[in-house]
Amino acid sequence: MELNENAEADTSQVTDRRGSGGGGLAGLPIPIGGLGGGIGGLVVLALLVLGGFMGGNALFGDDGGGDNGDLEQTCSTANPDRLKNTDCRNLLYINSIQAYWKDALPETLGQQYEMSDTVFFSQAVSTACGNADSGVGPFYCPEDNLIYIDLSFYNELASRFGADGEFAQPYVLAHEYGHHIQDILGTEADVRRQMERDPGNANALSVKLELQADCYAGVWAKHATETKSGNGVAIFKSITQADIDQALEAAAAIGDDAIQKKMGGGVDESKFTHGSSAQRKQWFSTGYSTGDPKACNTFTS
Repeated sequence: MELNENAEADTSQVTDRRGSGGGGLAGLPIPIGGLGGGIGGLVVLALLVLGGFMGGNALFGDDGGGDNGDLEQTCSTANPDRLKNTDCRNLLYINSIQAYWKDALPETLGQQYEMSDTVFFSQAVSTACGNADSGVGPFYCPEDNLIYIDLSFYNELASRFGADGEFAQPYVLAHEYGHHIQDILGTEADVRRQMERDPGNANALSVKLELQADCYAGVWAKHATETKSGNGVAIFKSITQADIDQALEAAAAIGDDAIQKKMGGGVDESKFTHGSSAQRKQWFSTGYSTGDPKACNTFTS
């Protein structure tokens, strides 16, 4: 994977709340699906996609609007070292993901795309889905239509789960934006209603939702080299099969069965929330091989 040094980074798509406090964790706790402690949270990449099920959605504390001044300076094309910076690389990944969906969503699924900021935070953050700490991992909150990530998550993904390839990072972000697509299309709300009617089937429905987000991530990856920055320059110079293999490695590393085994227990499919390693790889591959969001209907497969 090679980013284009001439691609202009749009910092308006990120809100930087690092160092702004986070409001503490005195409010609604974040459930971790029985996986236990920080590890459980770290692997639930979109734990809050069903924010309405957490028992409330009130904000606790106030993080403020964030300050992107440092990002604007650090990630400017005037900085020759910007592509060595994790913040700037992730900013360009976000720009690429949204550039793709802005054009593709109306063309393929007949729905206008709505922009969604990604919030960079450290340690803790207040959201419209409740309070979260960094242990919960990256997530999408449908109540405020924002993606949240503590970038230190990538260190955990590499050190604890062995997914240390660079392309694991845009895969994670593209998965979360996949949940945003589900929110726009009404898929998330429909699944929420189904869960309310049939709570015994909640885990199975969650798996289908998560696998669809993996598929949407694969669709973006197929078209990523076609995306352009605000100044009309391609964001990526290249994406290789080795990069796609890194995304597949990350998908496998955070499969429910892989996590259960890593935690020393047996595999219990009834407790799956995101899908097995094989399923996650399969659906990312489906998205990548077809390049078509319409191929991502996990609910009828």
